[in-house]
Amino acid sequence: MKQAPLIEMLDISKSFPGVQANDHISFRVYPGEIHALLGENGAGKSTLMSILAGLYRPDSGYIKVKGEAMRFRSPRMALEAGIGMIYQHFRLIQNFTVAENIVLGSPTSSFRVNHRAIEKETAALSAKFGLDVNPAARINQLSLGEQQRVEILKMLYRGCDILIMDEPTTVLTPQEVEELFKVLRLMSDQGKAVVLITHKLKEVMGIADYVSVLRKGKVVADDRIENLDEKTLTNMMVAREVEFSQIDRKKSSEQMVLEISKLQVPGDQGHLAVENVNLTLHAGEIVAIAGVAGNGQKELLEAIAGLRNPSQGEIRLDGKMIQEQSVQEHLAAGIYMVPEDRLGMGLVPNLSVMDNAILRNYTRREVRRGLLFNYKKIIAYTRRLVEDYNIYLSDIHHPINYLSGGNLQKLLLAREIDQEPRVLLASYPVRGLDVAAAEAVYQILLKERDKGTAILLVLKDLDDIFRIADRVAVMYDGQINDVLDLESTDIDKIGALMLGVNKVGVHYAETQAN
Repeated sequence: MKQAPLIEMLDISKSFPGVQANDHISFRVYPGEIHALLGENGAGKSTLMSILAGLYRPDSGYIKVKGEAMRFRSPRMALEAGIGMIYQHFRLIQNFTVAENIVLGSPTSSFRVNHRAIEKETAALSAKFGLDVNPAARINQLSLGEQQRVEILKMLYRGCDILIMDEPTTVLTPQEVEELFKVLRLMSDQGKAVVLITHKLKEVMGIADYVSVLRKGKVVADDRIENLDEKTLTNMMVAREVEFSQIDRKKSSEQMVLEISKLQVPGDQGHLAVENVNLTLHAGEIVAIAGVAGNGQKELLEAIAGLRNPSQGEIRLDGKMIQEQSVQEHLAAGIYMVPEDRLGMGLVPNLSVMDNAILRNYTRREVRRGLLFNYKKIIAYTRRLVEDYNIYLSDIHHPINYLSGGNLQKLLLAREIDQEPRVLLASYPVRGLDVAAAEAVYQILLKERDKGTAILLVLKDLDDIFRIADRVAVMYDGQINDVLDLESTDIDKIGALMLGVNKVGVHYAETQAN
């Protein structure tokens, strides 16, 4: 007897102004199944799952949960039906404990909280699913991997049988990814279903039971994982061959472009976010910064870009000290940056694609006619960026909040790289990009490197670091743990350094203290 699906989405359609996000999609998930949902940026994955999670209402079609037709008017209704979604950006209250976050807003929560009881309940649930987390710890004391476990526990506490995870490994170390997959497999063994929205094909091959591929709002393929391989999945997603770049690690130029000496940078809370950092960057070289998010990478790049004032140390560009110069002086010298927070710092949500495209060059004659803008040139410039960087959108006059996350990232990269930087700084430049778009970005970065641009990247994916970078600097607790030549190291060593462990298994901070 064939098993009945936990979830059926039948003939689902959803459109936004100028975009058909979902076009008559049917999608099923069975008990005990880890189901990967793949597709290019703008293919409709997040929209489809947001409908399932109750954030959006479909224009047509319907949803069945355990055979019963349902219409969700809110995320709470979806939760009550056993469907929970975990987003890339966790929705936790930093000053609350793990147990408090888990029970907050649940049907069983009350005004008066019995902390001992909820901590005991949380510990039991953690043990059942192999989620090692301290119920009494506050969220701001936890690593991102531990915070993700809290989000999973929140959904399990509410009785969810279907867990949707949006790019769940983005903020995790290789070791944390391995632990997450053990948890997901344990959940599936207990009959729960997991839907993974992801771009990482290696992880799909390692954990998924079944794969569905969306392209331009339609399901173009679905199959069991044993019938597929990475190349087949890539071709399904993009309907064309993707040529993967092979880095040629030539000896970098001896011309030192950027030199950082004994740099200390305060964080937002007044503590030292960057402590005693030394780093060099040469012309025609890509140096990657590896590390779990929140270990000083953001503050280091902001100091180099002139956005944050160091409390001590020197930053030299072509031998000239620049740490006390303004942001405009940094830009004039050729230091450009793609920030981690693309909407908070890089782009202006309420402005159009066209307006955002010219934020770096709106004062130049090439887009002006005297005191006025030359809109004919601005339109041509924006369309060139859109075409050259394969940005998927309906209209350059629409606000950028109509774009998917990946297309926002491509617009931001296009604008900065088009300025022909001397030094290019970028935090997570392919976060949220599908395999083809990510490869296109890496090819652009390699071309920039070959033109002599000095490039400093904050990257999370160690496979990507090995494929594109010449050297890697590993950050932990605000310090550079080590700088390694990628020809003579391995993933396990970098992963250990990211966790603050040196080659003999001792925490780096402890060795520094001694």
